[in-house]
Amino acid sequence: MKILDKYLLKTFLITFTTVFVILFFIFILQTVWLFISELAGKDLDLILIVKFLLFSMPRIIPLVLPLSVLLASIMTFGNLAENYEFAAMKSSGISLQRAMRVLIIFIFVLSIVAFWFANNVIPYAEYKFVNFRKNIAQAKPAMAIAEGQFNDVGTYNIKVNKKSGENGNILTGVTIHEKANSFGENKTVIKAKNGKLISNEKSSILKLVLNDGYYYQDVTPKKYEDRAKLPFVKGKFKKQIINIDLSELNKTDDDGQESVGSTNGMLNVNELRYTLDSLNKNLNNEILSFSENINQRVGIKTTPKALKPEKKKKAIPNNILSLYTNKQKSDIIKMASSTITSNIYSIETTQKELKDEQREINKHLTALYEKFVIAFACFLMFFIGAPLGAIIRKGGLGLPIVFAVLIFITFHFINTFGKRLSQEGGMTPFMGSWMSSFILLPLAVLLTYRATNDNGLINFDAITTPISQLFQKISERFFPVQNKQ
Repeated sequence: MKILDKYLLKTFLITFTTVFVILFFIFILQTVWLFISELAGKDLDLILIVKFLLFSMPRIIPLVLPLSVLLASIMTFGNLAENYEFAAMKSSGISLQRAMRVLIIFIFVLSIVAFWFANNVIPYAEYKFVNFRKNIAQAKPAMAIAEGQFNDVGTYNIKVNKKSGENGNILTGVTIHEKANSFGENKTVIKAKNGKLISNEKSSILKLVLNDGYYYQDVTPKKYEDRAKLPFVKGKFKKQIINIDLSELNKTDDDGQESVGSTNGMLNVNELRYTLDSLNKNLNNEILSFSENINQRVGIKTTPKALKPEKKKKAIPNNILSLYTNKQKSDIIKMASSTITSNIYSIETTQKELKDEQREINKHLTALYEKFVIAFACFLMFFIGAPLGAIIRKGGLGLPIVFAVLIFITFHFINTFGKRLSQEGGMTPFMGSWMSSFILLPLAVLLTYRATNDNGLINFDAITTPISQLFQKISERFFPVQNKQ
């Protein structure tokens, strides 16, 4: 390897590593902020917090890696152009393509590593992360209940005055509101002097043992006039055991995050292809089964009979209802209306189910294409950042950050928009996943062409010089004494 290649590779690696660490730290802080409600006030020890962060780190890589490549490319080549090192290279007969050769090889290796990471490490970490959030209360049951506030645990709202014990599983001053129906009415209230939490990491059942307490249960009388008396049942107990199902605790929602039931982010390429094959077969079988069923219900024959000469039949009148009495006409119309309503409801219900299944297929296809998009994004961001840095001739953390953020926000916005649209069936998952790359690819080609031919995209001196002169005139006019000094 020549001295020039070593110098360029060393300069780029130092910049890339620095930028990657800084951006990774920023995105980790964002992750902590997003999940602060699950970490704060839960009495989690350091080991559980470290596990939480370790399992969440790999999902940040698809965001940090392309942005790091873009910013490092702009800064590296911007510094080389600003310090006239590119001019020295070109005067020695070294073109931009020759200077980029060793870095292109590095980006190629980085893209392969990024694909391997997205195909193996991220699915494993996603599986661990989702299950860790879902079952975190099983590892430390007292985590599910914070002191001095009502905690939504399963079908109960639990409040304790104080927690004690080695693991915080000894409770004092327990108040429980049981959610009895979907209207949010608390029909049962349980109060106990103390209690104890007992759990097993292999089970999703949390056992709550209460001692010395009372329970109050509202009673709804059958007669409406008796309801104004607000009757209730009161009972006393020495010991009572409540089993709480934690399977729904810490379940993620679908607003920007993958749900616990969604497994597409936990599968590699081979597993996604196998799952997609099964999902497509199931969808085709359901469509075929429903079409045959609805055809039979409306009287359409799927297999035509063999053509045979038929005997002449009597002509059917245009108004076929004229053959029946008024009562028979009414019964026939009611039956037809009921059949039509039933068929329409069946079609709409099945259509919604088929759309949900197609949406699930689209999510799996998007997850499949994303593993290749991250590898291509490294190439794309390099071929945007390197020539852009050579064109603007500005290094450091000023102008390069502005360009990098604008380009990456555009890339990320188009990518998110395309994935959302493809999942809802607005476009194919392939186009939705690759749309951002296809849109920015012409920009990479244009920048590379203009940088190679020494054609600046924008004359920044023509913009910055008048602004500098304007500020200088203002300074001379309003601060003449200081300027003379």
